[in-house]
Amino acid sequence: MLHSNTELLIDYWRERKRGGLSPLRNAIQPSDLSGLLPQVFILGRTGPGRWVFRLAGGLVADLHGRDLRQLNVLALWDEADRPRLATALEACRRTADPFVAVVEARSSRGSSTVELSFAPLVAEASPFDRIIGLYQPLESLEPLHGHPADLRLRHIATAAERASPPRLRLAALDGRLIA
Repeated sequence: MLHSNTELLIDYWRERKRGGLSPLRNAIQPSDLSGLLPQVFILGRTGPGRWVFRLAGGLVADLHGRDLRQLNVLALWDEADRPRLATALEACRRTADPFVAVVEARSSRGSSTVELSFAPLVAEASPFDRIIGLYQPLESLEPLHGHPADLRLRHIATAAERASPPRLRLAALDGRLIA
């Protein structure tokens, strides 16, 4: 189950979707997301596997302890997670399907769990070259206490997978079905 703010961003994105295509970048109005702006970011694709911050809300910049403009988002992630995230970003771009990553934000002082959503946008000049996203803390960020955090991937799934109910699984014990 997604956090309500993550659902809000994804629903907002879906309302602006054009058939099977991602919404146009100019269909996204920051004033529509005013309560979430500190948590919102926009990435721009400058080449395969290179997604740079074009905009980062205050919470996002504070969490990482620096100005993120023009920084490749992959630089914030644990090196072992970078290929998986790069693949997910390219798939998101290709399929016009958002995804959600549950991550551990870690600093020298502690860690916190954060849900990150990523949804593709179409720019007028170059299709699918933007992603809008949201950092949604799932617990207090106090353990990070102003120290720059890096990100470690725990789980990644498309928004549709995360929103679907869990599947029922049956098991048998001594020939009898049990749930």
